[in-house]
Amino acid sequence: MFRNLAANLILHERIETTDAKAKELRRIAERLITKARRLGVVAYTPQADLSPSDRARRLAASRLIAAYVPRFGVRLESGGDVKRVDLVEKVMLDLAKRYASRPGGYTRIVKFGPRRGDGAPISLVELVEPGEPRKASDPSEGEPRKASDPSEGEAS
Repeated sequence: MFRNLAANLILHERIETTDAKAKELRRIAERLITKARRLGVVAYTPQADLSPSDRARRLAASRLIAAYVPRFGVRLESGGDVKRVDLVEKVMLDLAKRYASRPGGYTRIVKFGPRRGDGAPISLVELVEPGEPRKASDPSEGEPRKASDPSEGEAS
């Protein structure tokens, strides 16, 4: 089930699912993208320009990704055309290049509310855009709290 969810997230770059599945899918998708991203430039350099050791690294990473995600996905284009997409190559070429400078947090979960039929909480899982900044923490959270003065609590 999670293999197909991960494949659809890579293919469409956003899917709707339940909250529990979305949280687990985030772990899986981020690990797949990180495997490709850790290769660096090797992930998206043409095969002919790579040294034999870099080819071996790229092959090993693509096999790890292919072990979890189906090789091909099918997407319907406008006009009813069917487009066959190589999901492993999309992770290696497109997503690794897109998130090369991002240290993590490639997905976002947006909660929609309960599903109409059974009331299950529904969320949208999507890949973030490369230019978007990571979620900034509230400045008031980072400030240290004042410690109470020990002399104030003493009774004389």
